[in-house]
Amino acid sequence: MKKRWLALGLSAAMTVGLLSGCGGDSKESAAPGNSTAPVESAAAAGGSVYFLNFKPEQDEQWKEIAKTYTQATGVPVTVVTAASGQYETQLMAEMGKTEAPTLFQVNGPVGLNNWKDYCYDLSGSDIYKNLTSEDFALKNGDEVAAVAYVIETYGIIYNKALLEKAGYTQDDIQSFDDLKRVADDIQARKDELGVKGAFTSAGMDGSSDWRFKTHLANLPIYYEYKADGISSTDAIKGTFLDDYRQIWDLYITDATCPGSELSAKTGDDAVAEFAGGEAVFYQNGTWAYDDVKGLGDDNLGMLPIYIGADGEANQGLCTGSENYWCVNKNASPEDIQATLDFINWCVTSEEGTTAMAESLGFVIPFQSAKETTNHLVAISNEYVASGKTSVDWCFSTMPSEEWKNGLGTALTIYAADPTDANWQGVVTAFVDGWAAEYKLANG
Repeated sequence: MKKRWLALGLSAAMTVGLLSGCGGDSKESAAPGNSTAPVESAAAAGGSVYFLNFKPEQDEQWKEIAKTYTQATGVPVTVVTAASGQYETQLMAEMGKTEAPTLFQVNGPVGLNNWKDYCYDLSGSDIYKNLTSEDFALKNGDEVAAVAYVIETYGIIYNKALLEKAGYTQDDIQSFDDLKRVADDIQARKDELGVKGAFTSAGMDGSSDWRFKTHLANLPIYYEYKADGISSTDAIKGTFLDDYRQIWDLYITDATCPGSELSAKTGDDAVAEFAGGEAVFYQNGTWAYDDVKGLGDDNLGMLPIYIGADGEANQGLCTGSENYWCVNKNASPEDIQATLDFINWCVTSEEGTTAMAESLGFVIPFQSAKETTNHLVAISNEYVASGKTSVDWCFSTMPSEEWKNGLGTALTIYAADPTDANWQGVVTAFVDGWAAEYKLANG
């Protein structure tokens, strides 16, 4: 897995940009068709597209792309966006309707397992042929069931000016011990430095908790898989949960608020704290660029998420994808063709690739991709170019959304009262919860 993402990251990341999930309500938009441009065959045949979007923070951008496509082709494109954390629930509800989505998403092999019987075989499609590597596709036997349409990166975004004001640079932070030393010092001097904390609030509201029950939890999973030479498991051992605890302790101690307040803190709170100069560090990804770019590109940096594991001095940022397009094979032939035409336009046409790179800020794993203007992507490219080892997105192997929710609840309880007994609740949710949910998901 590591070698695969390093190789693919270098080929994709050096040519193109990214994103992942925040909160929001379910939203819908149908793009009107008033085109004088040439009409695609799908339009003439009466085909249309219904895209159930996974990313609430990109609802407006996808609506605009849908509108542009309709104006160019005459093909109606409807975009419906699920609320944060509700995608699977809404997808199940929508698939039971007569007018089901023609285009939907899965987050990786585990997600595909739930929906493989609905997936149109993309092996002969133009979009599959345009991938920079077959490793960006998910297969169901000999069929190509899904293709990744964005490669993303996350870590600890930091404010360079505030870090330098505290007397440090990125060169001073090459391990967890370094990060803790710097963060502890900033926290102790927060009034002098004019900040509320070293880290933004680690909100455990539904708009923010995915950063910790999924993205942060990826680190102990990654290092366990690496140590055991595996890429998935039916029974996680929790080998690196002590390391997980120490980074979580740092997040909830050297922060802008007490741990007892985290259950009500939101993603918007964290953004406001970082963008407002109230915190130096903010765990998030390249998709958060629009939220933080007001600080200025020269003032933005990214650190790996160090947890204290051996060899982390050579660790890079966390890079991968949980965003795979699937075409509904139960749609009408006209709608299937319309959907194939739409996604191929997104990743090959001048307007489509420009929108993916600039409007959405994506790094897309396709041969026609354009370079993004997202500065956080440029930073992630520098890590790859310098030879740092990217951390794989192993959270696509998490057994279920219920597992994540159980872990999130345990982390919240521990944050409010960080005792050994409450940490044991985290360990139980992580290890025992994994085995139980894997068994349920796999019969």
